[in-house]
Amino acid sequence: MSSPAFALDPRLAADTVPVCELTLSTVRLMRDSRFLWAILVPRIAGAVEIADLAAADRQALMEEMAQVSAALRRVAPCDKLNIGALGNIVAQLHVHVVARRKNDAAWPGPVWGSGPAAAYPPGELERTVNALHGILAP
Repeated sequence: MSSPAFALDPRLAADTVPVCELTLSTVRLMRDSRFLWAILVPRIAGAVEIADLAAADRQALMEEMAQVSAALRRVAPCDKLNIGALGNIVAQLHVHVVARRKNDAAWPGPVWGSGPAAAYPPGELERTVNALHGILAP
């Protein structure tokens, strides 16, 4: 019996824009200018938890999380990186990597539920995606 092909959850697709494809994961940027917030989605059909991944894929995901973390820090120096795989609303395995600043809209609390997303100013979303893409997929 074959497993279904990987497909990005519609809510993740709606809330984010594509940045690049890494070996295991697709990298996307949240449409919320209040935070530099990337999401990694391993292209593994049916994966819900990190424990669902094979050992090699778990290691690859950790390396990709470090890559994305470094890229966010280069694009927008921050005070802290928040990394989490919650999945309470969207079950598909995805990892949030958020560059936090002490003066951001949610500090020191979590970004989730901290208010409505703020649209990027014209051109800024594209510039941010291009900067991250240039670092992650040169």
